[in-house]
Amino acid sequence: MANPIVIAGGTVVDQLSERRVDLLLINGVIADSGEPGTFDGRGESVDASDAIVMPGLVDIQVHFRTPGGEESEDIYSGAAGAALGGVTACVMMPNTIPTIDNVEIVSDVLSLARTAVCDVRTSAAITVDRAGERLVDFAALHHAGVRVFTDDGWVVDEADLMEAALRETLGLPGAVISQHAEHSEMVAGGVINAGSVAERLGLPGRPREAEAVIVERDIALAAKTGGRYHVLHMSTSLATEQVRRAKHSGLRVTAEVTPQHLILTEDDVERLGAAGKMNPPLRLTEDVAALRTALLDGTIDAVATDHAPHHPDLKKMGLADAPPGMLGVETMASVVWDTFVNGGLMTRQHFVAVTSSQPARIASIGEHGQPLTPGNPANIAVFDPAKTWSIDGSSLQSKSMNTPWQGQRFTGQVRHTICRGQLVVHEGVLTN
Repeated sequence: MANPIVIAGGTVVDQLSERRVDLLLINGVIADSGEPGTFDGRGESVDASDAIVMPGLVDIQVHFRTPGGEESEDIYSGAAGAALGGVTACVMMPNTIPTIDNVEIVSDVLSLARTAVCDVRTSAAITVDRAGERLVDFAALHHAGVRVFTDDGWVVDEADLMEAALRETLGLPGAVISQHAEHSEMVAGGVINAGSVAERLGLPGRPREAEAVIVERDIALAAKTGGRYHVLHMSTSLATEQVRRAKHSGLRVTAEVTPQHLILTEDDVERLGAAGKMNPPLRLTEDVAALRTALLDGTIDAVATDHAPHHPDLKKMGLADAPPGMLGVETMASVVWDTFVNGGLMTRQHFVAVTSSQPARIASIGEHGQPLTPGNPANIAVFDPAKTWSIDGSSLQSKSMNTPWQGQRFTGQVRHTICRGQLVVHEGVLTN
């Protein structure tokens, strides 16, 4: 049983309003809210002076490398980094060794996650071993707690199989089919975005059109079946426009974007080297502009990090041979806040929507992303909008160091994180 906590002196910002109130947390729930000072002496005081008190962030695409890749990350190191970044819930991707594609592995992963410092959920594959040949047992996996199904890292190329997957999930409350949208043949052997940088470096490219082809096909299948469809880490203006049209048509289509795709371009790959390699790759300036517009106008629903740690030895292999992926779960709040809120592009409430309440809704994580009102679960981030810090990969909680933000300064940092009513980060330090 958690000790009572008083979050004092901050401004609560959630999907309902912005208001100066203190919060009293008892037994994992927001027991009451009141004028500043109302709950003095009623519990452990958590200083939120000059800070934003918001629902904990929800990251619906992380790779915690369990099982099979624990040298790069595990559930505990990943969750610790998430908590330091204000994340109270996250969804692991299933491209593990072995693949998370059956109830036994789901149960093993969730058992390990029970003692993690944030709420770790897992997705499951769409096809057995992500081989694109045979569908998983959706009903059994849903019963085991899975709500997000994806072959992330690989696309479901066969239209008939994708249609069948969408139909299989129709009767499963909260289930969603999520797609890494890059046509396999079109990107085969590709290293970075197909364009001038790839040509200059003599590297094979991954064309922007490969994303658009799959998104267009999948949206048509979603329209045909009535299924829920989600675009993982959308990266191009082409796919963005297709999602915008689908939403205007009333289809059950959502999309996410990573912080790196909102800021970096293929030109940054030359500077970053292997740390700038990811799939889908960093794209063009026009894609960044389109993704920003889509995030601000509601076409893109959520920011998710695609947190993809790799052991330093793997990233030292060079741009052509290194595995794709970047760290992100610990830095997302700061990067997005500084770029968009401090940059005057996004309101504080919209920040809460795209980093917390909307991703929670996409992944059907009902205990997180809720308004900070009495009776709701106490999953909360206290964010200091004035704190400036420099990102150093070697100092992050992850076992890996492959951050694209190495050496960069951002203004805004998480001060405290409360998950399930427990103070897991206090003054920027893990409590356990």
